[in-house]
Amino acid sequence: MAQDQRRTTIVDVARHAGVSTKTVSRVLNGEPHVTEDLKRRVREAAAAINYHPNMLARALVQRRSHLIGLVYENPSPSYVVDLQMGVLHRLRDEHYRLVVIPIASIAEHEADVVGLLRSAALDGVVLAPPASDSPRIMADLDAAGIRFARIAPTRLLDAGPGNLLDDQAAAREIAAHVIALGHRDIGIIKGEPTHASADMRLAGYRDAFAAAGLPIRADRVKQGHYTHDSGYAAACSLLASPDRPTAILAQNDDMAVGALIAAREAGLSVPGDLSIAGFDDSDVARIAWPAITTIRQPVFDMAVAAADMVVAQLRGTEADMRRHHRHELIVRQSTGPAPHRGIAGTAS
Repeated sequence: MAQDQRRTTIVDVARHAGVSTKTVSRVLNGEPHVTEDLKRRVREAAAAINYHPNMLARALVQRRSHLIGLVYENPSPSYVVDLQMGVLHRLRDEHYRLVVIPIASIAEHEADVVGLLRSAALDGVVLAPPASDSPRIMADLDAAGIRFARIAPTRLLDAGPGNLLDDQAAAREIAAHVIALGHRDIGIIKGEPTHASADMRLAGYRDAFAAAGLPIRADRVKQGHYTHDSGYAAACSLLASPDRPTAILAQNDDMAVGALIAAREAGLSVPGDLSIAGFDDSDVARIAWPAITTIRQPVFDMAVAAADMVVAQLRGTEADMRRHHRHELIVRQSTGPAPHRGIAGTAS
């Protein structure tokens, strides 16, 4: 005898849970004023009979897609994974689904981003840097009626819901740590120039250098792009001079690991001959050897909070639309005391 292949419905869920179909609908739609006991009974019943809501039908009825986008550009795989996992964590047990939208260059495609989001029929979007700093994208989202929340914006902080991190203070702290170890000749690898975070982190380095009475030499500042390869190339340039620096500040961990590889190829020990510091506390900083001294920024937590802001706007519920997140200096094995300089600036 053939098995019954009909699709389970909320009527089946209501019968299994011993509640009305209206109650099931309220629970599944995330409506307020439903007791936790009822939510539990309905969810357990839905799981027991393998009920899955018809998202297309729901979208047609509610005129919503129940899709939330994540727009990002950052090329660091660890950073992107933390972003995605944070949004997914917040959307667990929700009726919204995540659509990941990587943009090769926000600066080059700024005018096209919201058109892409509209074509995807998104209800809301989480903006990661540098999209979170784009006045054009935010204005276009407002005009399109698409709710949004930002991760780590550094500009126009009142322009929309945001999760704030003080990049300048964080960079100041890690630079001060390296200076406190006795380093006076320090190289800098900057991040992608279209990201506001690169300027903020350089400003933090400048603060720490100025407090110590140290200049930032123009020849010690190299351009990177938040990628391993760009960090490697910049470090090779810094280490090629006979009076190479004794430390390198890289504006993210991927570039710091690139600098670590360049140091090994140059026959230098880290941190004996050269100290290296990164930024982000991504997975690569923890598994590199030696492990990278860095700044932990709570990317996962910021992504959770940003998704929460978007959901709250879509539901019309109260939520804190500006949240401050704390960084933390993580000291590991890649930084150590400055080596003594011998003749011609070589370590001794």
